[in-house]
Amino acid sequence: MRLQVSGPLSHILPMIFTRRSAFLCVASLASVFIIGGAASFTPLERYYFQRQAEQNNVPLRLAAESLRAALDRYAPLPALIAERPSLTQLLSRPDDGALVAQVNEDLRQTASVVRASDVFLMDITGKTLAAASYLGPESNLDRNFSYKTYFAQALRGDLSSFQVYGTTTGEQGYFYAAPVEDGDRIVGVLAIRFNITAFESVWRGADSEFAVFDSNDFILMSSRPDWHFRAMRPLSDATRQVIAQNLQYPIDRIDLLPITTRSLSESAQYLSIEGDRRESFVMSSLKLPDRNWTIASLSPTTPATLNALRTLLIAGLTILLILVGLLAYLLRQARHLEKLSQQEKAKRALEVAVADRTAELRQALADLEQTQTELVQAGKLAGLGQMSAALSHELNQPLAAVKTYSDNARAFLRRENIKEADENLGRISKMVDRMASISAHLRNFARRPQQAIGAVQLDAVVQDALGVVDVRLNSEGGRVVYNLADSDVYVIGGHVRLQQVIVNLINNALDAMAGQNDPVVELSVSGTSLRVRDTGAGLDPEISNQIFDPFFTTKAPGKGLGLGLSISYNIVSDFGGTLTVTNHQDGGAIFCVMLLPATSEHMAAQ
Repeated sequence: MRLQVSGPLSHILPMIFTRRSAFLCVASLASVFIIGGAASFTPLERYYFQRQAEQNNVPLRLAAESLRAALDRYAPLPALIAERPSLTQLLSRPDDGALVAQVNEDLRQTASVVRASDVFLMDITGKTLAAASYLGPESNLDRNFSYKTYFAQALRGDLSSFQVYGTTTGEQGYFYAAPVEDGDRIVGVLAIRFNITAFESVWRGADSEFAVFDSNDFILMSSRPDWHFRAMRPLSDATRQVIAQNLQYPIDRIDLLPITTRSLSESAQYLSIEGDRRESFVMSSLKLPDRNWTIASLSPTTPATLNALRTLLIAGLTILLILVGLLAYLLRQARHLEKLSQQEKAKRALEVAVADRTAELRQALADLEQTQTELVQAGKLAGLGQMSAALSHELNQPLAAVKTYSDNARAFLRRENIKEADENLGRISKMVDRMASISAHLRNFARRPQQAIGAVQLDAVVQDALGVVDVRLNSEGGRVVYNLADSDVYVIGGHVRLQQVIVNLINNALDAMAGQNDPVVELSVSGTSLRVRDTGAGLDPEISNQIFDPFFTTKAPGKGLGLGLSISYNIVSDFGGTLTVTNHQDGGAIFCVMLLPATSEHMAAQ
C-alpha cells in the first residue's frame, strides 16, 4: 500500500518522514526487543527447569521403587532365620566349639544363597557368637554391637530394624535384625547385612545423578562417590554426637557440601554446587516415608539453559525479520514521499521546461534536416562518409515523431492539460535519448563497435519499434499486423540497436508498398525468429545478392542512401544472428532476422 498525500502535506511529510527517521524508529524498536529478551531469559529458563524437573519424575519413581523393592526383599529374612533351633542352642551353649562351627557354616551357606554380605548371631549383650564371615579377615566374630541402633530395636522385640553402616568394611551396608526367641524370652539377635553399592553402580550409568539422604539432609547413597557422607545443610552438634556414638558413619569424613538452592516447585529445586568447578542441577525429590529417607534425581541444567537460549534465538530471528520488513516498508514510503516532492517541483517548472525543450528540439530538427539535405546532394560520390549519411537516415523518423509530440505538447499546454503535456514531453525525452544513442552507434559503424550486449525481451523491443513507426503510419496511412507466439522470449542483443533494425525493416516494407491503398506490413515473432513481409513488387533476383551492400538502393534519387539494410545487417551480425531476404510465393519480400536465445548467464547478468 502506498501513502498518498497532496497539498501542503506533500512539502512537510518528506522533511519529517525521512530514511534517517525510519532507521531510528526501527533501531528503537530493536533496542526495546533486546532489553525485553534479556529480561525474559530468567523466567524462560525457570520454565524449562520446571519442565526438566517433570521429566525427571519418571526415572526418579523407577529408582525409588527399585530401591524399595530390593530393601524389602531382605526384610523378612532375619525373622525366618532366627527360628532355626541351632541358634537358640548356641545361645544356650556358647562355649560348644562344635556347635559354633556348625552354626558358622550354616550361616555362611545361608548368606551365599540370599546373596548377603554377612549373617551373624549376637547374644543379649551384643557379642557376636557366630557369623557367615567367620573365615574372612573382616569377620564379625567376637565383636560387640550392643551400641548399634538395630541391635537395641531387635532386643526390644521389634521384628526388624535397619541402619546404614560403613565403618568396619569401608563399604556401604544395610542391616536388618530380628530377635531370637526361646519360648517367650528374647535370648539373642540375628542380623543380616548386604551391600547397597550395586544401586550406586547402576545409577552411574544414567543420564542424571541420584542421591539418597535422611531427614537431616545427610547423603547416605549417591551415584557420585565424592558426595558420600556429606551434608546438604549444616548438622547440629546433637546429630553429630549421635552419629559418633553409634559409629553409624565415618565421622571424620562428614563435611558440608557447598550448595545453594532455589525452589522451583513443591518437589523440585535448582541446586548449584561450588567446588573445583561449579555445577548446577535441577533436583527432583521423592519421599520414602517408611524409612524417613528422600531419594533425589539431579539432572544438569545445561539442556534447559540451551532450550531457553534456543527459544530466545528463534524469537529474536522472527522479530529481526519483522523489523527488516518494517524497515523496508518505511524506506519505500520515504522514497515515495521524496518522489512526490520531486514531482511537485517538476510540475511547477513544467511550462518553462516545455518552452525551452521545444526551442531546442526545433533547432536540433533544423540542423539534422540540413545535414540530411547536404548528404543527399553530395550523394555517394561526395565521400562525406558512411556515418554522416547514416545519421540523417536513421534519425529521420524519430525526428518526425519528436516534432509531432512537441506540437501536441504545446496544444495540451494551451488547454492547460498538464498531464498530457507532461506525457508528450516524456516521449520527446525518450526520443532524444534514443536519437543520441543511435547517433553514437552510427558514428562507430565503420569500426564495428563492441557495445555490450545482453538479454533483451524481444516483444518489448518490437513494441518500442512500433511506437516509432506509428507516426508514419498515422500520417501516410497503412498498418502493421503483429503476430506474437510467445511474449516471454529473451534474445541476445542491444535494445536500441535491435529496435533500429525492426524500424528499418518496417520502413523498407512501407517504401516497397508505396502507392498502394491501405498497405499492410505483416510482422511475426516465433521463438527467436522475427519476420517482416510486404506485399510490394518483391526483389529482382539479379540484385538480391547486393541488397545488403552499403549505398545500394532501388529508390529514386534523393529518396534514400542505401544504408538502412546494410546497417541492419551489420547490427544483427554483431548480435551473432543472421538477416536474410526472400520473395514470398504470393508476392512481396520477406526479411527474416534469426537471433540467439539468451542463456541463464545472460539472464542473471540482466
